[in-house]
Amino acid sequence: MCAKTSPTIVWFRQDLRLADNPALQAASRGDGGVIPLFILDDADLDDADDMAWPPGGASRWWLHHALAALSLALAEGGSRLLLRRGPAATALDRVIEQTGACRVVWNRCYEPAAIARDTDIKARLTDRGIDAESFNGSLLFEPWTVRTNDGQPFRVYTPFWKACRARTDGLAAALPAPSALTPPDHWPDSDTLAAWRLLPVAPDWAAGLRATWTPGEAGAHERLQALLDDRLARYADQRNRPDKDGTSGLSPHLRWGEIGPRQVWQAVQARLENGTLAGREAQAETFLKELVWREFSYNLLYHFPDMPQRPLNPRFNDFPYRATDDALLRAWQHGRTGYPIVDAGMRQLWHIGWMHNRVRMITASFLVKDLLLPWRLGEAWFWDTLVDADLANNSASWQWVAGCGADAAPYFRIFNPVLQGEKFDPNGDYVRRWVPELKDVPNTHIHRPWEAPPAVLDKAGFVLGQTYPHRLVDHREARQHALAAFEAVKQPAADTARLVKRAAGGRR
Repeated sequence: MCAKTSPTIVWFRQDLRLADNPALQAASRGDGGVIPLFILDDADLDDADDMAWPPGGASRWWLHHALAALSLALAEGGSRLLLRRGPAATALDRVIEQTGACRVVWNRCYEPAAIARDTDIKARLTDRGIDAESFNGSLLFEPWTVRTNDGQPFRVYTPFWKACRARTDGLAAALPAPSALTPPDHWPDSDTLAAWRLLPVAPDWAAGLRATWTPGEAGAHERLQALLDDRLARYADQRNRPDKDGTSGLSPHLRWGEIGPRQVWQAVQARLENGTLAGREAQAETFLKELVWREFSYNLLYHFPDMPQRPLNPRFNDFPYRATDDALLRAWQHGRTGYPIVDAGMRQLWHIGWMHNRVRMITASFLVKDLLLPWRLGEAWFWDTLVDADLANNSASWQWVAGCGADAAPYFRIFNPVLQGEKFDPNGDYVRRWVPELKDVPNTHIHRPWEAPPAVLDKAGFVLGQTYPHRLVDHREARQHALAAFEAVKQPAADTARLVKRAAGGRR
């Protein structure tokens, strides 16, 4: 029989913050102690299981520092973070046994494997007389609450945005951090964070990550403040310019729940309402649409749980991708394609664990449509190298670029890497930062060095094929091959099966 003063376990997952944390707030209102717990639930994740996506290298780096920041914040309030590793159900049972906890609370996750796990755990705990309660701490609107007029999930973004925008006035105010967390009568043993070995050892590839990011709730609010004070008023004008510091940089903080979307939305809305953005309201509205794109991605993942593995448009099941070419894939991964804007993006990704969103679209289009390699190969590489690797956003965005997802870019939209570079990095500043071998190539040829006269290349100390690689493909020719391939998927499904070979690829 549970006593009224039995402790409550707060199971942290993708909500590594104290403020606007519904599960933590609920636990703090109880009569018993509060046991903050994080479980590294990767021991039971089979990498061959398409429904389970163990965190990649960049995500593990971020998680280490995010947990360290959360542990420090809890300690400053007289509490602590308990760490356990292994299957979540087993770890929870052990902590319940050691503490006599009669209540477990958490904020919901929406990945297919997490839903299955949490549903099972909640049923098992309830059957044993242990109160198990979950909350929404990750989204403005949970996926089952936003539907079309006929009750179906949205598959097109613009009406989804309008449906969400019409409901935002009803959002509850973001919750403050609990004023205090009562400790339990005794603390059980905890793993040490260092023992989890989430950080790279040798080689240490994380120097650029350390120089760029400050994981944790405080770092998230610093990013939000910078957005509000400076970038928001010019967001629509500069968000597509990788040579400018015009984006929010909030994506990894949102991915790990170091800040909640409700906090971000209401902070921006407050600026709109107090007149700070007078005449610049459209700039803020563009940012809010980006925040709702994240919601749209989660909506898709919830209703179409195989989205990370299979195209939402079944006609693309047999798309005639090139047989997997390791040399082409490695050249793309390492920023050696011969197209400066593509190579700059891929090197930025490797160095800081993040890539500008416009360049994400350019690099993804190049892999799928210029090289004709399966989109899932790119999805897997981004999953391993992004600090903001988010299953919903990653898979939805790759399908969008590949033309096989919901509200996808039309198949004939093939990004021209030269024109994209010239439009969005007109002076070549972004390319020069990440592809320094091109630093002395003049602006007129920075995005197409193969067209520069020999005298220009000599003056720049540049030797094509030595200093910088030749192009893997000619974009104009590659575009024609891609259009021909896309013609196949316009056929009825039965005909497509006869016309094309099943796509190669799959997660590493």
